[in-house]
Amino acid sequence: MTAEHRCDRCGAQAYIRVELSTGGELLFCAHHGREHDAKIREVAVHVQDETDKLDETPAIAPEGEHGA
Repeated sequence: MTAEHRCDRCGAQAYIRVELSTGGELLFCAHHGREHDAKIREVAVHVQDETDKLDETPAIAPEGEHGA
């Protein structure tokens, strides 16, 4: 998934794609994916969970990249 994929609930970046047996799909941000996890698992044929990408993003710019 890319930054262009948006959560169907709130519009934030999606990190979870749920493929449904009907052929459709739902996209969720990490928050809504966790909130609806039990129901998602009931209706999903496949779940693509990329929430681990959230841990890969540094909270601050590395040393020397302050824009100064």
